[in-house]
Amino acid sequence: MARNNTWREHKERFLNRWHARRAARARPATGFVSQPEPRTIGSYARGKQLVAGNLLFAGHLVNAPGDMLWQVAAPTPAFTAEINGFAWLDDLAALGDRAARLTAQKWLLGWIAAYGDGRGPGWTPDLTGRRLIRWINHALFILNGQEGDETFAFYRSLARQTIFLSRRWQGASPGLPRFEALVGLIYAGLALTGMEEHAEPAVKALARECESQIDAEGGIPTRNPEELLEVFTLLTWAASALSEAGRRAPGEHLAAIERIAPTLRALRHSDGGLARFHGGGRGIEGRLDQALAASGVRPAQQVGLAMGYARLSAGRTNVIMDASRPPRGEASAGAHASTLAIELTSGRRPLIVNCGSGAHFGEEWHRAGRATPSHSVLCLDGLSSSRLGRERGRRGTGPLLVETPRDVRLQKLAEEGATGLVGSHDGYRASHGLTHIRRLDLSHDGRALLGEDSLAAISEADQKRFSRRLDKTSLQGIPFVIHFHLHPDVDAALDLGGTAVSLALKSGEIWIFRHAGQAELAIEPGVYLEKNRLKPRAAKQVVLRGRALDYATRIRWSLAKAQDTPTAIRDLEADALTVLPF
Repeated sequence: MARNNTWREHKERFLNRWHARRAARARPATGFVSQPEPRTIGSYARGKQLVAGNLLFAGHLVNAPGDMLWQVAAPTPAFTAEINGFAWLDDLAALGDRAARLTAQKWLLGWIAAYGDGRGPGWTPDLTGRRLIRWINHALFILNGQEGDETFAFYRSLARQTIFLSRRWQGASPGLPRFEALVGLIYAGLALTGMEEHAEPAVKALARECESQIDAEGGIPTRNPEELLEVFTLLTWAASALSEAGRRAPGEHLAAIERIAPTLRALRHSDGGLARFHGGGRGIEGRLDQALAASGVRPAQQVGLAMGYARLSAGRTNVIMDASRPPRGEASAGAHASTLAIELTSGRRPLIVNCGSGAHFGEEWHRAGRATPSHSVLCLDGLSSSRLGRERGRRGTGPLLVETPRDVRLQKLAEEGATGLVGSHDGYRASHGLTHIRRLDLSHDGRALLGEDSLAAISEADQKRFSRRLDKTSLQGIPFVIHFHLHPDVDAALDLGGTAVSLALKSGEIWIFRHAGQAELAIEPGVYLEKNRLKPRAAKQVVLRGRALDYATRIRWSLAKAQDTPTAIRDLEADALTVLPF
């Protein structure tokens, strides 16, 4: 299978180069059919850093003041891909001054000179689609003050990239890469004179992708919340562009937007960020709100799971649990062993988190971030609930998941004074004969979360398998650890003689963690992985360590606000604004 993947990758690279070179002979577009309106959101602070020559891409910082971007030695392939996607144009446009405009023009024209004839690493369908969207969005910003030759080169390159996309969008992997390619082609077909013929086929193809890739829950196969937001954003942009051109998006396209909107709302924490599961981060600041507003889809009650996630919400507190099977096959190339893991946010302060994706910090961090111990959930005998295989995914993000839980169940509870969830998975059944069961109960005022983690050998076959594993430990028990990863801004301290942990948020709230059962409570070092930082952030985690000695092992725990913490609190503590995050 690995050989087949390698052969397929070589074939796709060859086809990309072939069609890129052929597209270099395309006639230039002569102008815009209509004045393009920018829809992307950039960062003013990042724009200032780019102008100063501080190039932070894919978790790597290169200091190159005054240098041409394309002459900088890229430290990783991810760095190369990110600069070739031109999303940094959003940041320079957000800054918007003369220095930002001159930098944007210099780097864009430099790309045309270096790679405009079809050479270079940026000629892939997804990067070309991403690049076309930015060039069209920021055309007025780019063309301001340009001479005739530069304007001609700009339009000629737009035409070449459009022709390339029209021939190679099918080569993009299903999912976000293909959505990027098709929306870029729609943008170009609607906006550029002479490219009109490419719009209609792309519109129809996008409608087909909406039907095949967006499921009934409004989710995507990767179950990555941030990736779902990017797909949703692209679909709203395409629908708006079609509307402005006097056309209506196909029904399948609009129906996909209708399905995704409530799912994203369910995956948004009370602080406005997305749940960090399966390789996804919090999302670009402001993008979720902008996309939801642009969609025009009114808030509605989410029925059932949201892309496989369950949500509890009361008062200022919300909890999100990974309550479904992990992604499988190609969709699992960036997926995590996070079944039954939770995140908890109080107001606008994250409290319990998952470590996040370490992809931008190298292969070892990526593998570590995907493992069960990097999530707020139980880990048995040091083994992840899903394992990483040897085969890498087509999209190159990492090894595929294998030996995943097959039976993942969830039941919602509604009791007096609380709402709850009971979930279970069989990820340790084949290896240890044990099923992990997690129960959560959130009080109606949001001040207390009661939890219970159980390991049970249910069937006779499970009990025999468990007994064999127990014998190998000389009847000392099978070790397990329940992890509760804390956000870096949370201060944690052992309290009440080591029987509880006090958790202080910057808002002034105090939460108390307690447990009942045969387990040792401790505070240990942790880590928080954010892709927009240069290195992992130090954090802490609360851990419960115990041993499974019988067919049923149960640990109860609770997170509750301290009695003197008010129900409503004015959170006036400002988040630190770091231009270059370290």
